[in-house]
Amino acid sequence: MRFFEKTLFLSIAIASCEPHAEDRYTTKYDNVDVDEILHSDRLMKFYMNCMLDKGACTPVGQEVKERLPDALASGCEKCSEQQKKIIIKSLKFLIEHRRNDFDQLEARFDPKHIFRTRYQAQLEKNGIKL
Repeated sequence: MRFFEKTLFLSIAIASCEPHAEDRYTTKYDNVDVDEILHSDRLMKFYMNCMLDKGACTPVGQEVKERLPDALASGCEKCSEQQKKIIIKSLKFLIEHRRNDFDQLEARFDPKHIFRTRYQAQLEKNGIKL
């Protein structure tokens, strides 16, 4: 193989191993202060209304609402590590401090408890008791 062909082959091989941008959720919201949202009754009410189609959404809320069904179905395979940490933190907080909100979200996004059953061991591993 000539140098050009080797370089092209190597570039294609490397590119095929890296996740494509469309195979991942956007990370532009990964630095949102989730603690500020979770500990604010006003912000939680706003985001809950967004998630339950009872009110307007911020771009962050809209992104979460649109991606949540796919993330649940795929085991969050398109999530960044930061997004996974945010999800665990948020779930733990909702279950321990805002159970009614969690129950409403579960009724909307997992009414048959399919994902609850699928991820129960993983949640327990992260200290989350349903």
